[in-house]
Amino acid sequence: MGDSVQLIDAHCHLDPEHFAEGPEAVMARATAAGVVGFVVVGVGPDLGSARHAVGLARRSPDRVGACVGVHPEDAATYCDEVESALRALATAPEVVAVGEIGLDYHYEGPPRPVQQRVFSRLISLAREVRKPIVVHTRDAAADTLEILERESAHDVGGIIHCFSEDKSFATRVLDLGFDISFSAIVTFKSARSVAEVAAWVPADRILVETDSPYLAPPPFRGKRCEPAYLVHTAAHLARLRGLKPEDFAATLVANTERRFAKVLARASRSDVEDV
Repeated sequence: MGDSVQLIDAHCHLDPEHFAEGPEAVMARATAAGVVGFVVVGVGPDLGSARHAVGLARRSPDRVGACVGVHPEDAATYCDEVESALRALATAPEVVAVGEIGLDYHYEGPPRPVQQRVFSRLISLAREVRKPIVVHTRDAAADTLEILERESAHDVGGIIHCFSEDKSFATRVLDLGFDISFSAIVTFKSARSVAEVAAWVPADRILVETDSPYLAPPPFRGKRCEPAYLVHTAAHLARLRGLKPEDFAATLVANTERRFAKVLARASRSDVEDV
C-alpha cells in the first residue's frame, strides 16, 4: 500500500502451533510491511491460547491487545470452571475484548443448542467485565442475530469478525452498534456479496484483519496467512471504496483503536519508527 501506510490487524491468532518461530518473529515481519498493531485472539480447546494471548499483550503492551474467549467449535468444553477462569483473564487490562465467540454450523461440531447457550453466557460475561465482543458466525446468520438481539449485545458492542454475510445481515448488526471486520475473503472472486458490503459499509464502522494463520489473500492463497499480508487485503478494500490507501489506512486504524479502547496508538504516534 506504500511505505507511509500503517495498519492494525484487528484479528490474528499467533499461537505456537501456528507459528513455531514465535510471535515476535511474525510481528517483526508484519512491522516491516507496515502493520504496527495486533489484536491477538486466544481461543482453543482449553485456556492455553487465551493465556498465551494475554502474556504476549503484557510483553508488548504498546502494540498488542488480547482477546480471550471460547470458539463455538469448542463450546462443549464450556463449564462453570472455565467461565470462572475466563472471567479472571478477561478482567486483565491487556484484554480488549471477549472473543472470539459465536456460532458455527458449517461442520458437525457441538450441538447447536450448546453453542447457543455458551454464546449467550459469554455475552453476559462480556457485559459483566465491560468489554466488547468479537463475534464468529458461519452458516448461522439468523441465530446469531437472534441471540445478539435477545441478549442486548448492543450494550457491549463489538465486531463481526471475518465478515462473510450479506448486506441485510450487515445492516442488522450495524443497527446493533457493531463494526464489521473484513478478512481476505473480500478478495475472493466468489465473495461478491462480501465485496458489496465492503464497498458500502459506513467509513467509521469498518476494520481489517488477517485471521492468521487462515485465509491468506492473493498472491499467497494456499499458504499460511500471517499479519504481514494485511496490506494486501487493505489495499483491495481501498480500491473497492475508491480511496487513497494512506487515507483509508488512517481510517482503519482510528476505527480499530476506538473499538478496542486501548489498542495501539503506535500507528498514529510520532515514535512509530521505534517499534
